[in-house]
Amino acid sequence: MPRYFLVLLCTLPIAGNTAAVTFQLPPADVDVVGQVEFTEASRDDTLLDIARRYDIGQNEILLANPKVDRWLPEDGARVTIPNRYILPRAERNGLVLNLPEMRLYYYPEPVRGQQQIVITHPVSIGRMDWVTPLGKTRIIAKQKDPSWRPPKSLKEEHAKEGDILPDVVPPGPDNPLGRFAMRLGFPGYLIHSTNKPFGVGMRVSHGCIRMYPEDIERLFDQVPVGTQIQLVNQPIKVGWLAGALFIEVHPPMDEDKEKYQDIINAAFNSIADAIAGSGNEQHVALSGSAIKAAVEEQSGIPVMISK
Repeated sequence: MPRYFLVLLCTLPIAGNTAAVTFQLPPADVDVVGQVEFTEASRDDTLLDIARRYDIGQNEILLANPKVDRWLPEDGARVTIPNRYILPRAERNGLVLNLPEMRLYYYPEPVRGQQQIVITHPVSIGRMDWVTPLGKTRIIAKQKDPSWRPPKSLKEEHAKEGDILPDVVPPGPDNPLGRFAMRLGFPGYLIHSTNKPFGVGMRVSHGCIRMYPEDIERLFDQVPVGTQIQLVNQPIKVGWLAGALFIEVHPPMDEDKEKYQDIINAAFNSIADAIAGSGNEQHVALSGSAIKAAVEEQSGIPVMISK
């Protein structure tokens, strides 16, 4: 039976964000961190402004607020901030990137005498024709104020549209890598900043992983060279909190779109694995209506499915 565990939050102010939220890492048999929050839109806000303020990606804020206008939310409109997460099924160390969620988790090495933490940020990933790879690798280099050397394939793509890219783009406001870049062991792939921050939380890159400038500026100093990164594909996550079972469903990757029944089957397989792993098979009563609603809505918000 999962233990009851209070997840504490620590808000760390950084430039550009209201707060960067760091979660106390729960025990191994607890998987849910954070809380869903709410705010009100002002007449000067777009949903994307609010998303960046709360360190949420564009797709995340849209899925959580399907009835709120992206560009012109009503003054005082209630906006859901989906700041609760089921931790991905992966080793809880180094970096973990869940592609369909478009979210990065960082588990720093614990400091002696302090509780271990997990930090999470939204990211952009590769388009369907420029897929971000899956698997396990490491951060092999870091660079501040990098130059950008467009690969031949990208130069050819732009040239077809009459846009001739230079061989080298120096550091500066026109550099799509921004001010910070971390190189993965997969050749040609980076985690980097961007000069187009409103695209964070969407599939818009050519395979690299983009972050809000303020997020990677903070992460750059925390992540040492050699840090492991696991890139996983988990549109459905299942986990425990305080003896209750939760499910979190994201739209699958375009190239992985299953039929409705395939999604249902994947959800039940994940649920069965979570229950079997807890040793709690005889004591869990599930809500079929809650599971069905979560799979249909694909809101990305954890939903309790045990009665």
